[in-house]
Amino acid sequence: MKFSEIVNQLGNIVTVNINLEQDQEITGVAAIDEAQIGQLSYVESGKFSSLINSTAASALILPLDEKIQQQATEKGIAWLATPEPRLLFAQAIALFYQPYKPQPGIHPSAVIHPTVKIGKNTCIGAHAVISENVEIGNGVIIHPNVVIYPEVKIGDRTTLHANCSIHERSQIGADCVIHSGVVIGAEGFGFVPTPTGWLKMEQSGYTILEDRVEIGCNSAVDRPAVGETRIGSDTKIDNLVQIGHGCKIGSGCAIAGQAGMAGGVKVGNRVILAGQSGIANQVTIGDGAIASAQAGVHSNISPGEIVSGSPALPHKLYLKVSAIYSRLPDIYQSIKELKRKLG
Repeated sequence: MKFSEIVNQLGNIVTVNINLEQDQEITGVAAIDEAQIGQLSYVESGKFSSLINSTAASALILPLDEKIQQQATEKGIAWLATPEPRLLFAQAIALFYQPYKPQPGIHPSAVIHPTVKIGKNTCIGAHAVISENVEIGNGVIIHPNVVIYPEVKIGDRTTLHANCSIHERSQIGADCVIHSGVVIGAEGFGFVPTPTGWLKMEQSGYTILEDRVEIGCNSAVDRPAVGETRIGSDTKIDNLVQIGHGCKIGSGCAIAGQAGMAGGVKVGNRVILAGQSGIANQVTIGDGAIASAQAGVHSNISPGEIVSGSPALPHKLYLKVSAIYSRLPDIYQSIKELKRKLG
């Protein structure tokens, strides 16, 4: 489609710069350092503005920065400007690509218990296994080899990708996406020490995912001994994340790959847990807090606080500590010399 047609389909645009020669046919989207003629790309901030000079992109989405806009104009690239270039680029991708969505229907190899309730326009793929008393909403997509245990409830338009497992009595809301290899509602890690060894504590609780939750490949969300593990609406979880039994995660959170939390953790709304961050048992994290990559969180975090390091410290203090850390050998030698002089 023409760049002008793309502009008409995107919202939140402040300025557009196109002339008739620049209104080229756009055939796809790409990163700015890889874009070719006929492709649309974006620049998020001045940090990446130097790439404008070398890109072959035919059109760009730019920030509200006159210097960057002038740079694109001088290069002869058509552009539009917006307060949030990355967000608009995400919308542009959707104009050229839609995820694979199978047609409604039930594959003959699927094993479905006669008590299962299935909504309208649902797709159930090959070799899926759905146990008794499961409730499946309208427009649900269940890809091949999915296993659903008894008494599970799945909301409208949710997608379960191949080879994920949903354990008994789990509840998944509407418009959720569960990626391949995910295990929802498996037993939490509950064992009680006795003189003769470990006694297994049965995990009788529930795992509940609210609406629009997305969970990446090979992650696990455990059910507790009693009560519930709950993930709030609009929370997004990356690959290889461990959510322990009884955790309560708020709405709008983002949890990056290899993060893990022990049992009973409470996470507020709009919290960000970066990659490989670890949260100790029963810790509470306030609304809007951020734990940076590899942070080891052993105590509560206040709302809005940013922590780094292991054990986690307030981020500004962590930066000071990090700066000193590399100087420790010299500081140690200075102390030794001082002690020697003092006798």
